[in-house]
Amino acid sequence: MVKALVTISEQTNRVLNIVKAEYGLKDKSQAIDRMAEDYEELVFEPKLKPSYARKLKKIQKEPLIHIGTLKNFRKRYNMD
Repeated sequence: MVKALVTISEQTNRVLNIVKAEYGLKDKSQAIDRMAEDYEELVFEPKLKPSYARKLKKIQKEPLIHIGTLKNFRKRYNMD
């Protein structure tokens, strides 16, 4: 574990206190760790971009096309 002496603004201190209270953490070090984890997920491991999520919802609302067998699929899309 690395120890660091940091200077933070009053606003940052308030945010850390809110994070600490919200997640029931013991100290601000844990709050900083939690914020770093959340930031990592948000920036480094994006699951879905909001625009893509909207596109998926739109696609899900479209009617399904029943094609039946592979033979019917090939016929429908002129793959024979």
